[in-house]
Amino acid sequence: MSLPHAILTALLEKPSSGLELTRRFDKSIGYFWSATHQQIYRELGRLEREGAIRALPRQGATRGQKKEYEVLPAGRAELARWTAASQDPKPLRDTLLLRLRAAAVVGTAGIAGVREDLHRHLDLHRRQLAEYEEIERRDFPPGKDAVEDRLRHAVLRAGIDLETFWTQWLTRTIEELEAP
Repeated sequence: MSLPHAILTALLEKPSSGLELTRRFDKSIGYFWSATHQQIYRELGRLEREGAIRALPRQGATRGQKKEYEVLPAGRAELARWTAASQDPKPLRDTLLLRLRAAAVVGTAGIAGVREDLHRHLDLHRRQLAEYEEIERRDFPPGKDAVEDRLRHAVLRAGIDLETFWTQWLTRTIEELEAP
């Protein structure tokens, strides 16, 4: 996924200012595609120059008022083109896995720090899983089954399944490392 497509998606869901978009990223898209405020603002400028989005006309006084953006037909067409295109899965790149491999090479000197970090990661993944499950309870009650809702729920379930995987894998790995 690329940042321009994430921004187009968010703006099609709701026209927003750069600041609002950044906040929304932190609460939704940011769970699976992160970007800094600077990256978002830089991309908004590029998308506007390319004619994919535009700043909405401002009401009344403009000083200090934030620009609010909406997607233009060219932006919608690009997002539709990108959505329909096929992409191969990306290989997993995870520093923790590399650190475990390195600990196997350096021996006991590296294992203590990794073991502590495994516990920290487990706690982080458990908290993220609980947050996703709360979102699921709140936002996807039984009967909410329009196609758009099912797609949004599928994204959330991917997060739930990934966090479930990580908590199970970390638990098993910790148990194996701590076994006599």
